[in-house]
Amino acid sequence: MSAANSSSGETKVIKSDCILCVSGCGIDAYVQDGKLVKVEGMAEHPLNKGKLCPRGYNLVEYANAEERLKYPMKKEDGEWKRISWDEALDTIAAKLMKIKEEYGAHAVSIFNGSMAVENIELASFTQRFKGAFGTPNLISVESICFRIRVIAHLLTYGRFTSEDPETAACIVLWGNNPDQSRFMWADMIRERVANAGLRLIAIDPKRTEMAKLGLHLQVRPGTDVALGLGMLNVIISEGLYDREFVDQYTIGFDQLKEHVKEYPPEKVAEITWVPASDIKHAARMMATNKPMCIIPGTCSLAHSGSALQAERLLCIIQAVTGNLDVPGGWAMTPLVKLTDLRIPVEEAPVGAAEYPVFYKTWGRPVPYGQSMPWADQVLSEKPYPIKALIVTGGNPALTMPETRKFVAALNKLDFVAVINPFMTETAELADIVLPACTFLEKMGLGMVYGINAGLPYLILRKPLIDPPGEAWADWKFWTELARRMGLGEYFPWNTDREVVSMLLEPSGVTIEQLEENPCGIFYAEKNYNARENFGFRTPSKKVELYSQALKDEGHDPIPTHREPVQSPISTPELAREYPLLLVTGARMKEFTHSQLRMMTSMRRSAPEPFAEIHPAAARDNGIVDGEMIYVETRKGSIQMKARVTEDVAPRVVSIPHGWAIANANELTDLDARDPVSGYPLLKGLLCRIRKAN
Repeated sequence: MSAANSSSGETKVIKSDCILCVSGCGIDAYVQDGKLVKVEGMAEHPLNKGKLCPRGYNLVEYANAEERLKYPMKKEDGEWKRISWDEALDTIAAKLMKIKEEYGAHAVSIFNGSMAVENIELASFTQRFKGAFGTPNLISVESICFRIRVIAHLLTYGRFTSEDPETAACIVLWGNNPDQSRFMWADMIRERVANAGLRLIAIDPKRTEMAKLGLHLQVRPGTDVALGLGMLNVIISEGLYDREFVDQYTIGFDQLKEHVKEYPPEKVAEITWVPASDIKHAARMMATNKPMCIIPGTCSLAHSGSALQAERLLCIIQAVTGNLDVPGGWAMTPLVKLTDLRIPVEEAPVGAAEYPVFYKTWGRPVPYGQSMPWADQVLSEKPYPIKALIVTGGNPALTMPETRKFVAALNKLDFVAVINPFMTETAELADIVLPACTFLEKMGLGMVYGINAGLPYLILRKPLIDPPGEAWADWKFWTELARRMGLGEYFPWNTDREVVSMLLEPSGVTIEQLEENPCGIFYAEKNYNARENFGFRTPSKKVELYSQALKDEGHDPIPTHREPVQSPISTPELAREYPLLLVTGARMKEFTHSQLRMMTSMRRSAPEPFAEIHPAAARDNGIVDGEMIYVETRKGSIQMKARVTEDVAPRVVSIPHGWAIANANELTDLDARDPVSGYPLLKGLLCRIRKAN
């Protein structure tokens, strides 16, 4: 669908949303003569209420980036050559069909990056193509990101919940720094701490600006489960839990009560580096200031080495304190009924056998395989060879753990195709590269699932400008590819309007309604009695503090502290060589993962990456602030500037991810995983630092 054109000189204001991150803020886009000339926050949007982050305010630069891919290209003798869409699609179709004939459909894999997972149309179409073609091997960033929280909530509650912090009396930022990732919550917290008596706890190895507003627990990376169990020890032993909720809506409390006796605050203090007095103080604050809302970081606990159990522990704390399904606590998110485009594939995907808890919850499979074993399977060809990969909406050569191994796997494949708006590090390794539209250039369905008690907020994303050159919407690529492969019956849609209308069909909301309400609409009313209206969708119909499902799979039925596979305790010999703990992925408000580093406006405020180290670590290694240093693990070494600060724990090194010039994933380790879910240990790897020559 073409963008809405304005006559010469006329400026048209179009209401839409920004999906450069998961928030989905509303925007007012000013378009003149077919060009985006200004972007402001949409005042009517219930999330951002007229404000934007630096990325949103600089969407004009993003829209006009010279680095955009404009035409399909193929690599010949190491050089890129422009080709037509017909040639590109014919080549890809022929390659995939030949691989399927020789090795089976499972030899073809698809990778969805964050822009694919968070884009409803693209996520739906890749899942449909996977099933129509017959491969089980759709992998994604869900193996290192948000999916683990969904699994933990399903195992504990039978349904997903989301934070409802706006009326909370106590907020716990557990590995979350909204200053850098969700400004609207940062603004709300600051205002309510100053004017409404909000009690704030921040749990983070780094003393963020948010942490300075309240009680800061500077936890050792990888020990969040121990910390939470110590808090529960205090809450239960002192009778501060919600007896009515526990008695009526949970099972397993007696086992939990007995279990947490093993975690007195004094013992937990030795494990976590958090003083026992602070553990007690935090636990009492959380239990006695109601409603209480824990806001975890999107990936913080997922990367802790105990991903599933850490996320489940937060579910248990929220329930035991009676802060579940109440205003200001966690809300039971109503689900938007959208058309399910998935076509079942009988064969299980990569990683399913090794991590069955990741793959299925209550018998329901997730759409994706576990990505962490993918590179090993490509390299070993066991249990079967994988020969091709199509990458959409992501840059796995930079963002997936242990870059060297992942790149080696990419180079071993017979065929790689990438569809992306930009020439990413992954695209450089491909055989064919295809230009994709950005969200500014196509119609789509915007859904904000984490705001206002998690109520779905729908908005019609409008095409603001025309795409450059021959860039296509991703759904069109999958549709045309399927048609060339004899799979057109599964893809009957011809316009983005048809696609959005089709997705909305089961919801009761029409595209016309969204057009009549350009600022968006709420799909459902707030409801804080879901436990009575809908119940908990677990086998017991209650909150399962004790998980028989996990026990049946051979895992702890109640979260138990287990040292990460790599730590000063579990691998002391390695720790002697690498005495510090590395935390990767520190958020920077200018960027989303590996995106936007080509933007001058973003690089002006964040020109380069840096390693944050404590003055004690700097002294021990002869390093001064601003010097170039090496950060090293047993997997690799990268170079960046040191930022010496007392805001990080003395034995912690904190670095951002997504920088090609100092790639954090040169240091990460695909073998260091959560044994339950397969999630990688990205926060707590052993490392060392030294001055660069």
